[in-house]
Amino acid sequence: MINGYGNSGAMIELPEDLKILKRFHGHLGPYVVIGYKMGKIGRQKINGKISAIVRTGTRRPLSCIIDGIQFSSSCTLGKGNISIIDDGKAHATFAGSGLVIDVMLRDEIKKLIDSTMSRDTEEKIAVELFHKDNDELFIVREIESTTFG
Repeated sequence: MINGYGNSGAMIELPEDLKILKRFHGHLGPYVVIGYKMGKIGRQKINGKISAIVRTGTRRPLSCIIDGIQFSSSCTLGKGNISIIDDGKAHATFAGSGLVIDVMLRDEIKKLIDSTMSRDTEEKIAVELFHKDNDELFIVREIESTTFG
């Protein structure tokens, strides 16, 4: 069983999905959880074949979104159905089943994460984000498409 500690040293009991995500990614921080939730949105809306374009680039901690998306969406570097663009944005686009789903982290949430995250607080913030409604975290646009995906 994997457990985390908050900045007060108090034990944080992680939901099962987060225990597995932490094991996959190597630690649990806000951006891997954001990616996890983005990937779940894409996967819930698109059945069957899916692809993703992630605009984070490869600089940490923002790039941790990529691992979260791979974990929850089945879009993986190994299968080649995920592409990374170096825009430095917390933004992903999923395509498949005639749909394009655009998922953007709200600016105020990104600013809050960036201003409060530290090694001592990252897991506590991650758990808080996991429990927030997607509407609080993201701007989601759904576009019907016959050309993309």
